[in-house]
Amino acid sequence: MENPLSTTFSSTPPSRPTLVLSQNKPLRFVAFFYLYVMQGVPAGFATTALANYLAAEGLRSDRIGTFVAMQGLPWTFQFVWGPFIDKFQGSRLGRRRPWVLAAQSLAVIASLGMLVVDDPVGNVTLLGIAFFIHSAVASVQDASVDAMAISTIPEDERGRINAFMRGGFLVGTGMGAAGLAYVLRHAGFHTAVLTQSAFLLTLTVLTFFIREKATDALFPGQALPAAAVRAHQQHQHSIGWLFRELFRGLSSRESLRWFVPILLVYSCQNAFIRAYNVHLIQQLGWRDTELSGLTGSYGVAIVVVVILLGGWLADRVGAKRLLPYIVGFHVTYLLAINLLAPYWTNPTVASLGAVCWNMMDPSLSVAAIPILMALCRPDVEGSQFTTYMALINLSDVIGAFVSGHAQRYVTAPTIGLFVATIAGACLLWLVLTANRQPVGQ
Repeated sequence: MENPLSTTFSSTPPSRPTLVLSQNKPLRFVAFFYLYVMQGVPAGFATTALANYLAAEGLRSDRIGTFVAMQGLPWTFQFVWGPFIDKFQGSRLGRRRPWVLAAQSLAVIASLGMLVVDDPVGNVTLLGIAFFIHSAVASVQDASVDAMAISTIPEDERGRINAFMRGGFLVGTGMGAAGLAYVLRHAGFHTAVLTQSAFLLTLTVLTFFIREKATDALFPGQALPAAAVRAHQQHQHSIGWLFRELFRGLSSRESLRWFVPILLVYSCQNAFIRAYNVHLIQQLGWRDTELSGLTGSYGVAIVVVVILLGGWLADRVGAKRLLPYIVGFHVTYLLAINLLAPYWTNPTVASLGAVCWNMMDPSLSVAAIPILMALCRPDVEGSQFTTYMALINLSDVIGAFVSGHAQRYVTAPTIGLFVATIAGACLLWLVLTANRQPVGQ
């Protein structure tokens, strides 16, 4: 990481490259899409491909839930990185780009570190530790990409690009779920890990050539114009100031009004799908590759449609107006699929439930994430947005852990109806508070 005090002054402006996020609208869509695909592939590998593989091999649901929770735990501390990313952003390579490149490189190394696991089923604790280490590095990558996004995406593009961001994560999840599930079952765990590592390395090399602004240096040794140095120094604040501003932003009434119901709905959908997947495999005899394949085939197609339509609607209609309708859609889905539980033995009904679930996360994200971006305060926008996303990631961890252990005592449909009730309460809250002052949406 470059020290901002060591920056070299120069009066000669650099050439104007084409791979510059602030100047190239199509590049913003492509870059933030694939940056989130990179995060989704390991997540899909762990939470779907490996989780379903372990279930098919007869591992208890509580042990599977603990493994998924170990993989997701570092994401819950993601908010810690935000203030440091906001503090050290004076590099000649750009405000956020050095963090992204460093974290991506370490993520490739951590991915290769998973090769220490010989037998995932027999060494599930070591498997969890290996993914914990990778997630710790990947959480820094995610925090730095989030910070880059909020500082480079114009407000009138946020709905569509946020849809691409979340959609990229879900497409990556589908690739990790279906693609690596196939490799895992037919070529073994080590081959799956090497495939994942090669994919991450390829996109890391691509990221190296993309800059945030035209004045940013491509290599550490290049000089910057004096104006660019002054612009970087405008964003320098003490760590104490950053944490105080972050707390004010998170604890404001407007922040709590929007974020609490959004977080609960994310938690509900994650808790249900974990229970649903384990039920299909262990109670109804589904093959793990069959279920993972639904996520990676039809699921990816659905994600693409949802992000294109949902992102356009969020920018055109407004994320605040759109959110209650989307939450209502979630409640309807949860009620319908769980009331149809007696028909889950029908492969068509069960497949439809799994495929339709792929609409839940991207549809919620196209409205929720622009709202959260609008809540963020200047100069701590990276920290605040990262904290929001860290808590959303925590909802996945909690959903996996709680539903995994609860399933030893209650059925998946019972869990589904319970979370449908919680989501319904969130919908009621959003409707009752709809006439309050909008949040910039």
